[in-house]
Amino acid sequence: MAGHSKWANIKHRKGAQDAKRGKIFTKLIKEITVAAKIGGGDLEANARLRAAIDKAKTENMPKDTIDRAIKKGTGELEAVNYEEGTFEGYGPGGVAVLVEFMTDNRTRTVADVRHIFTKHGGNLGVSGSVSFLFERKGLIAFDNSQDFDAIFEAALEAGAEDVKDEGDAFEVLTAPDSFIEVREALGTKGLKWLSAEVTMLPSTMVQLEGKPAEQMLKMMEKLEDYDDVQNVYANFDISEEEIEKVMG
Repeated sequence: MAGHSKWANIKHRKGAQDAKRGKIFTKLIKEITVAAKIGGGDLEANARLRAAIDKAKTENMPKDTIDRAIKKGTGELEAVNYEEGTFEGYGPGGVAVLVEFMTDNRTRTVADVRHIFTKHGGNLGVSGSVSFLFERKGLIAFDNSQDFDAIFEAALEAGAEDVKDEGDAFEVLTAPDSFIEVREALGTKGLKWLSAEVTMLPSTMVQLEGKPAEQMLKMMEKLEDYDDVQNVYANFDISEEEIEKVMG
């Protein structure tokens, strides 16, 4: 399975999602606010806002919380002014890492993210150093116990770009703009996905084991746990056996 999916699996097994629901909400509120500020509060005209609200709903965020975040973005309520951007760098073993951030203090965020990289055997790079290794795509993952042919036919009919059998999961790939449409079409067919998101997919993978694997997993945890970080993408792969060793 690709690195992004493997990391999602690890997080699920560690029970991190429920424990960090407050942090997830904080990051989603930031995304909704910034999306509304940039593109306005009209969902039909603002695809980014529509995607952010859709993700918030999957996390069971209350409607009034979503509405307040939109109003902060459109200026109806007072809000913090966030700057967004991307850091690029390398993790242990030469793993390429992209970090999407939103912050009200860029100087603080740069220093903190650099510290996380350095402490876990990595280093920040310059703009463009690793971004060419990633492509933004919609990704809908299904458990391999489901009918591959049914997923394949429904996905292509809905406008998906590709459907892959990754062994332990089936993955449907879409253009970012058609992600929600394809996902909803699959849902109407009664197909239940494990995860569905617009993400950055790596073109190459780096296999890790031993200390670099342990360092990489800790780096991912620390970066995702940091309030100013919205998303982290990396092109590592770690075997199931190695994950069991690292996680004990």
